[in-house]
Amino acid sequence: MVNNQIIGDRDTRPAPLSAEDLAVLRDNLREQRLFREDQLRQIAAAPARTDEPVRRLTAAQTEVRVKLAASARMVLADVEAALDRIAEGRYGRCQLCRRGIDRDRLMIVPQARYCARCQQVREAGR
Repeated sequence: MVNNQIIGDRDTRPAPLSAEDLAVLRDNLREQRLFREDQLRQIAAAPARTDEPVRRLTAAQTEVRVKLAASARMVLADVEAALDRIAEGRYGRCQLCRRGIDRDRLMIVPQARYCARCQQVREAGR
């Protein structure tokens, strides 16, 4: 018996997200957006020190701040893109294979663009 499956290929498509799941994920993404925006404001507001003994230490701190800001901007962009996908009705689909992204993965990484399989392929290719 085949049960609506393609022969030789198990139907492993994740169940669609419920309206409640989508609401929880949207709220989580909005919280992440606020957190990252606040983080970027705090990084930008950090005072620059000019006295010589502190300046050497400040160079290292500045480098860390630059990297933190870059990371926060990257995550913020991913969060914004996920919110856009929700608004457009495209959320929860892998941007490579177009299959659904597993609910558990989205609950952990709500801004995920790829299913676990495609994410592994992308990371292996780096």
